[in-house]
Amino acid sequence: MPRALLSVSDKTGVVDLARELQGRGWTLLSTGGTARTLRQAGLDVTEVSEVTGHPEMMEGRVKTLHPAVHAGLLGRRDNADDVAQMAAHGYQPIDLVAVNLYPFRETVARPDATLADAIENIDIGGPSMLRSAAKNHASVWVVVDPADYSTVLAAMDAGDEERAISIRRRLAAKVYAHTSDYDRAITDYLTRALDGGDADASTRFPASVTLSLAKVQDLRYGENPDQPAAFYRDEAAGGGLPALRQLHGKELSFNNLLDVEGALQAVSAWEGSGLAACAIIKHTTPCGIAVGADAAEAYRKALMTDPTSAFGSVIAFNVPVTEEAAVLMRPNFVEAIVAPSFVEAGLRLLTEKKNLRLLEIPSLAVDEGELDWKRVRGGFVAQTRLSMRYPEDGWRTVTQRAPTPEEMDDLRFAWRAVATVKSNAILLARGGMALGIGAGQMSRVDSSRIAVMKARDNGFDLAGVALASDAFFPFRDGVDAAAEAGVRAIIQPGGSVRDEEVIAAADEHGIAMVFTGRRLFRH
Repeated sequence: MPRALLSVSDKTGVVDLARELQGRGWTLLSTGGTARTLRQAGLDVTEVSEVTGHPEMMEGRVKTLHPAVHAGLLGRRDNADDVAQMAAHGYQPIDLVAVNLYPFRETVARPDATLADAIENIDIGGPSMLRSAAKNHASVWVVVDPADYSTVLAAMDAGDEERAISIRRRLAAKVYAHTSDYDRAITDYLTRALDGGDADASTRFPASVTLSLAKVQDLRYGENPDQPAAFYRDEAAGGGLPALRQLHGKELSFNNLLDVEGALQAVSAWEGSGLAACAIIKHTTPCGIAVGADAAEAYRKALMTDPTSAFGSVIAFNVPVTEEAAVLMRPNFVEAIVAPSFVEAGLRLLTEKKNLRLLEIPSLAVDEGELDWKRVRGGFVAQTRLSMRYPEDGWRTVTQRAPTPEEMDDLRFAWRAVATVKSNAILLARGGMALGIGAGQMSRVDSSRIAVMKARDNGFDLAGVALASDAFFPFRDGVDAAAEAGVRAIIQPGGSVRDEEVIAAADEHGIAMVFTGRRLFRH
């Protein structure tokens, strides 16, 4: 009579699997909570402690780490010595293992999780059984994913041993990918500083890193039609773009995903602020960005920045999309809209547009401990993620004139908004909206000229506007150009060898200037 060992943290489908196996004449072995679940469903279950002759110890830390279990998994059915040794010790084969592991990632993702919580959710017996069974997959079914239960049962019933071996080999490969990913999650957690995130480079950037990526979907093509493309999920990370839920529209493209990432990063700067934020993205950088009392006001203001460039854009919100916002967006050609949710009436209006991609994102939170990877030829470069928090304790006014309260509000908005503009980045702002954006130029003066040109082209009066620069002004010419356009307040990192010259230029023009001490390059 074949035997199955079932010991799962995620109990999805396990009762159905057990019932199907028992109906086929299998003996069920189990542990702890899984055994209780199966018994409550009316199934006959043998405790693993009866097989090992040893009780569970140390609050379940030791229960399956025993030769009776691992000999049953590793014993080669076609090896006479293995069979004889198992018989001599009274051990029997175990023919199927269904195991999924303690919820380590889910535990450490909780805001209140302690180091002790994390340690207790490091599974030892589970990975050991999985690896033993996967090594002996020629004879043993090993299942780590509940989605594979039906596949296993169908393969058993088919009676095609060659096909069954092929499936077991695939399941074994899945096991090793899963345990590798699980180990990586533990490694990442333990190598991070546990005192609030203050870690040095040696813990942030270990000598060796393993990335485990699972394909989410094939994409129609990459940046261009002659480039095949696919979307992969980092299995050690939670949330992010793989958590997107598409409610409507065409499949996402490679470029859509890059623009969605840029859009979500932009609006996340106002997460928890009480303000609605809207970012309109073209080619990964904002062509409009604004805040308002609600989604409709934020969108109306963001669209005013550059309505021409907004054609074919991706739009993101940090608040639910209301019916009023949907009415405003509906006439325009938009590639995708992403938000935490859509009110029913707004969703109904937007789904009238057949190809418009509507996306829900469960959380805008950014894991600042997660590394930001970029591909280069022959390798990767990694950095910590840009923090979308903007504390002002390091800010200082460096000019004779300090910003007025209204100017200070404009500077705060402009500093958050410029963070997601491609460098060199210049952004003009007033009243919670961008008036002009200059992005991606080789010269900061050129970015300033473009920002002014775009603002004037769209009919904005620039007298008294605020300006944000993602990096310091290397020369005074940028300040002179800003003053000529009507700028009255500037926020920038500072740190140039010509800071005194730049500050003097601001004083000559009566401009208030704030240094933040932080650069916001986005390459």
